[in-house]
Order: sequence, then C-alpha cells, then structure tokens
Amino acid sequence: MKKQHDFTQGNILKQLFVFSGPIILTNLLQTSYQFIDSLWVGNLLGASALGAIGVSTTIIFIVLSFIIGLNNAALTILSQQKGKDNEEGLKSYLNAFVVLLTTIAIVLGLIGYVFSEQFLLLLGTPVEMMEQANAYLQINFLGILFLFGYNFISTVLRSLGDSKTPLRFVTLAVMLNIVLDPLLISGFNWGVEGAAYATILSQGIAFLYGVTYMLRKKLAPFSIPQLPKRREVALILNLGIPSGLQMSVISAGSAAIMSVVTVFGGGVVAGFSAAQRLDSVLMLPAHALSTAVSSMAGQNIGVRNWDRVKDIAKYGVLYNFSVMFLVGIIVAFFAEYGIRLFIREEEAVEFGTRYLQIIALCYPFLGINFILNGIVRAAGAMYQVLVLNIISFWVLRYPLTALFAKGYGEIGIAIGMGISFIVSSLIAILYYHFGKWRQKDLF
Repeated sequence: MKKQHDFTQGNILKQLFVFSGPIILTNLLQTSYQFIDSLWVGNLLGASALGAIGVSTTIIFIVLSFIIGLNNAALTILSQQKGKDNEEGLKSYLNAFVVLLTTIAIVLGLIGYVFSEQFLLLLGTPVEMMEQANAYLQINFLGILFLFGYNFISTVLRSLGDSKTPLRFVTLAVMLNIVLDPLLISGFNWGVEGAAYATILSQGIAFLYGVTYMLRKKLAPFSIPQLPKRREVALILNLGIPSGLQMSVISAGSAAIMSVVTVFGGGVVAGFSAAQRLDSVLMLPAHALSTAVSSMAGQNIGVRNWDRVKDIAKYGVLYNFSVMFLVGIIVAFFAEYGIRLFIREEEAVEFGTRYLQIIALCYPFLGINFILNGIVRAAGAMYQVLVLNIISFWVLRYPLTALFAKGYGEIGIAIGMGISFIVSSLIAILYYHFGKWRQKDLF
C-alpha cells in the first residue's frame, strides 16, 4: 500500500495547513455543484423547474445528512485504526462499511423511488411542480449508490491522511456536471430529468474512477466484500446514527430561525437568504479545518497520544481564529458587494449588508465550535456532540435570535445569532477541557 500521511508525528501546524488546503478546495467545488445545477435549470427551464429541483433537494439533503453521519463514523473509526497501525482492523472495518453502506444505499434507493411522490406531498409541493419534482427525485434515488460511494471514498482517504486525492475525484465530477447539464437539459431536450441524469452520471463516473484509482494505487486495504462482524456493524451504527441526527438538529434549527426572519417581510427574507448563501462559502475554511483536525486527532487518539491531541486542538483553534478573523474583517468591508451578487432591491441589500457586517465578526467563535467538536467527534463521542449541537441551536441560537429580534427589530437577528456563536464556543471550550470524552474507548 502506498504510504499515507502519519499524523502521530511531525510538525502539527505544517500538517494542518497542508492537509486542510485541499479540503477547502474540495468543499468549494462541492458547493458549486448545486449552484451549477440551479444556474442551468433556472436559465434554460425557468422558475417553475428551479422550484421543483429546490423542493426535491430538500429530501435529498435529508438523505445526505444521514450519509454525512455515517461518513463521520467512518472518519473516526478508520483514522483511529490508522493511528494504531492496525492493518487488519482497518481492512476489516473498511469491509464492514462497504457492505453496510451498499445495503443501506440499495434499500434507501428503492424506498425513495417508490414513495417519492408521497414525500413530495408531505412537503406541500405545488401541483404545477409535482411532475418535474417527482421525476428529478426518482432519478436521484436510482443513483443514490453513487452519492454514497462518491462521499465515502473521500472520507476513507482523509481518514488515512490523504486530502489531495479526493480533490481529483470531486474536480472530475464538477467538470462533468458543467458539460452534461446543458447537454442533457437542452441538447437532448430532457429538461429537469436531464439535470438529474447529469448529476448521477457525474457522481457515478467520478465514483467508479475513484474506486479504480484507489485499487490500482493500493491507497486503502479494500478486500472482496464479506459479511461484517456484528460488533463492527453495532459500532458503526452507534456512531453513525447520532452523527446523522446532528445534521437533523442543524436543519431543524435553521428552519426555526427562518421562522423568525419571515416575520419582518420579503425584503428581510431576501437579504437574509443572500447572506446565508455567502455564509455557506465564507465558512468553508472552518469546516475544512474541522475535518482536518478530526482526522489528525483520530490517528493520535488511536494510540492514546493525548499530548499531541491537545496540541492539535490548540493549533487548530489558533489557526481557525486567525483565518476566520481575517475573513470577518474582509466581509465587514465588502459585505454590500457580496449581497448585490444575488439581489438588487435596496431594502434587501441594506439588511443583508448590516447582517453580514455584524455576524462576520463572530465567525471565529463559530469556528471554535467546529474545531473542538471535531476533536471530540474523533474520540467517538457522537452523542456528546449531538447534545452540544442541541444546546447550540435550540437553547442558544434560536431563543436568542427570537429574543433580540423582538427587542431590537430586524437587526436583532444578527445580534442574537452573533451572541449565540460566542456563548456556544465557551460551552464547547468548557466541555473540551472538563468533559469525559477522553474516556471513550471504541475498540
């Protein structure tokens, strides 16, 4: 097997910088994926088709949340096995993940395909969008195995200390999608179905290329699939289910905050939505650093090297704070230009600008949450991170946003959210220092 990065030794700050860079680029490309779809569909097919995809994407995101949960479990388990230099354990758990994820993908794909229309009805999909939304959703469910596999191979490589190779696979998928979207939507006149086929073909080709590349280069100890041990399946689900629930908590919390925003009317909603689009890009460095420290800490937790885990956390927090502080300063000065990329209405631009100028200065504190929760997650303390997320969204962010919005009007939305970022980062720091997550023993 080709030698992977060993995070149990070497310069931590250099490793963090080198390892997180490709993850930032990968996440940026992933974010552009949906943007490209929306761009082509909106321009070639119109608002109704774009709305149909938007509704379907809500259901796809729920499935993706579950996939992310299982991938977080994979990152934790495989990185610890890598740190322990346990080749047999790594091989055995890789087999367990392959069998379990393939089975789940097939079952979810069949259920989703059969009941797609019922899911869309539950969301209150408008009648005029139903046919297109259902077609788009069914095709995506047929290709869900590629979505599972496409994300899993990247997680495997990152757990082994390789963040550059996944960038190759994601780049291929995005480039294919750029070409296939207009070709299948307009050239073949397949409409919304063409957009769906472009997505699963892009992911499918990237996945197959990724598997072939990994096997040829011997980047991971894959073997012929066989039934996994019961304890392996139990551990994967024990970590994967609460991790998937974390995403549900985040999604529900975001919906609750939107209910506060909508009270102030269309201009504020438009400004907030534009700001959120920018947020998703601006927070990419913090998300990437969280993934990086989780992989690095996982290898060291595997060998119980707690001093090095402590250093990874320290450098991760400092690196994050520096980067996100710089991002925040830049955003504070150029917020209006960013908002105007999406909207032109003055009321919406004014609110979006003021919101970003306040919230951007609190980005470093939200980043602290990502870093320290990534460390705790690397130990396998998924239920503890779930509780921390519940506190962050439902005890702090939503109530404080509602409270300050009631007291200070629309600008209170940013004030309440900013304060929640600061307070939740303090709670994350306290749990990191005094919580019992270090006592977690997976094997």
